[in-house]
Amino acid sequence: MNPSRSKRLKVSPLIFIFITILINRIGISILFPILPFLVERFRSDALTLGLLTSCFAVAQFLATPAIGAISDRYGRRPVMLICVLGSALSYFMFGWAGALWVLFLSRIIDGITGGVAATAQAYIADTSKPGERSKNFGLTGVAFGLGFVLGPALGGVLAGIHLTLPIFFAGSLALFNAVLGYFTLPESLSSEKRRPIRLKDLNPLNQITDLLSNRRIRGFLWATFIFNFAFTGFTSIFVLFLNARLGWGPASAATIFVFIGVVSTFVQGGLIRKLLPVYGEAKLAVVGFVVLALGLGLVAVIPSHSIWLYPLLYTSQALLSLGVGFLLPCLRGLISNRVSDREQGRTIANAQGIQSIAAILGPLWTGWTFDHLSIAAPFWMGALLVMLGLLCTLSNLRQPQSQVTLL
Repeated sequence: MNPSRSKRLKVSPLIFIFITILINRIGISILFPILPFLVERFRSDALTLGLLTSCFAVAQFLATPAIGAISDRYGRRPVMLICVLGSALSYFMFGWAGALWVLFLSRIIDGITGGVAATAQAYIADTSKPGERSKNFGLTGVAFGLGFVLGPALGGVLAGIHLTLPIFFAGSLALFNAVLGYFTLPESLSSEKRRPIRLKDLNPLNQITDLLSNRRIRGFLWATFIFNFAFTGFTSIFVLFLNARLGWGPASAATIFVFIGVVSTFVQGGLIRKLLPVYGEAKLAVVGFVVLALGLGLVAVIPSHSIWLYPLLYTSQALLSLGVGFLLPCLRGLISNRVSDREQGRTIANAQGIQSIAAILGPLWTGWTFDHLSIAAPFWMGALLVMLGLLCTLSNLRQPQSQVTLL
């Protein structure tokens, strides 16, 4: 899967990485305003919706260590192309599904080949100097924000034509991405930096245990887990919350996700790149946790009918977008800059595994609390958890950074 250089189009690798993550995020976020309405054909409770989200994360958790090890051995390029093709297949299955089990199977397939984000981050680490990594990781944040703008907007508009049309659109984008990568993407990992695959590298629990034993990054990893636990839980039931409290359908729900995307794009596309050289990852990560907690807490008190409804709703989402916009590149940068060049693929992939565990448990927890406690409980409890993530970050920052040999 490597055309000759003469046949390869000259496109900046960072541009392709940007496009890849953008399409990946469009595919994920295009589901946000329509997923509850797709699933309600078979089941309508929040826990089933959480299970559907979690099964993707389970598959990703099991597969990501192997993907990271394979990319460290054979390179980033073939792994990224295979992952993108797997996503395309899963979307087409999801669109054609006539039973609930097919929906679950399609999400499992997407999870197995869902290592594109981790591999893309490893590609950025390969091609960036240590001092530039957080800035370049910020590009993934721009793609994340734009995906949040375009995905929900497309989901709301296309669902007005047919409920499954957004799914087929996402699958077509993924196919386009695979073709583009085949003809434009060079390999980033040189032969001298490749490492052999060991059997223990394929066990996700072993890899995460080894990673958490690294005192240089342990607190950041726990913070990453807590952040993703709260955020994936939020995204899994937010549309249900809007429907239950405000009576919003797919089109109305799409508008708030578009707003989130616009703010995230501004933060991660421009603001974060200007602030990082001045304040650094550590301070901005602390700010990110605080404003994310405030955003989640405000969601819990949004009234169903009041002059404060829209001010509180949009203020909460602006704060949430600001927090996510700071945390995504800063946590990645803090972790990446404390490991050697030879460990980048494995470390980022296994950090993705930690995120996958959070994505398994977060939606299950929010689904259960939404069904059995109250529709506001997942949000104020999430705010408390985010503050725990702040404490983990501060604890790690107090430890002196060991010297890392960048081979």
